[in-house]
Amino acid sequence: MRPGRVLVDEEAIATRLAEMGAEITADYEGKDLLLVAVLKGAFMMMADLARHILLPVDIDFMAVSSYGAATETSGVVRILKDLDQEIAERHVLIVEDIIDSGLTLDYLRRNLEVRQPASLEIATLLLKAGIQRVPIEVKYVGFEIPPDFVVGYGLDLVGKMRNLPYVAVMEED
Repeated sequence: MRPGRVLVDEEAIATRLAEMGAEITADYEGKDLLLVAVLKGAFMMMADLARHILLPVDIDFMAVSSYGAATETSGVVRILKDLDQEIAERHVLIVEDIIDSGLTLDYLRRNLEVRQPASLEIATLLLKAGIQRVPIEVKYVGFEIPPDFVVGYGLDLVGKMRNLPYVAVMEED
């Protein structure tokens, strides 16, 4: 497999993250905001998005897995790295790279809700339209995309291609 056509280019990503950053700045003015990136895929988006949020924010990371070496979710979620900070009474914004089935994010959301944050919202760069197996409310969406397997801008194929500055559809060789 190799990256094929570019689905979302570098300029479109930068523009949309600036817009999302402005929305988040307005929505969280005067609040204690904690950004939680879901590793490894969301690290690029987190860094770029955080620079567009014109508020003092705190940052933490979680690592979860439901893919292994596959290109489709297994539906079995494991927490590989938990938060370093308490989130009770804090405003938490989960930062995701992509939402497809929604199973991993639903598990993560439920896991964090029991810790009693003041609010819990989701920001994602990509939302695969119409394939969620559980309902997921996403407050900030970068782009809706078709249900193709994509790489780049943090998204990988067995750990590779995260460093592409754009999002591309994977194609068979």
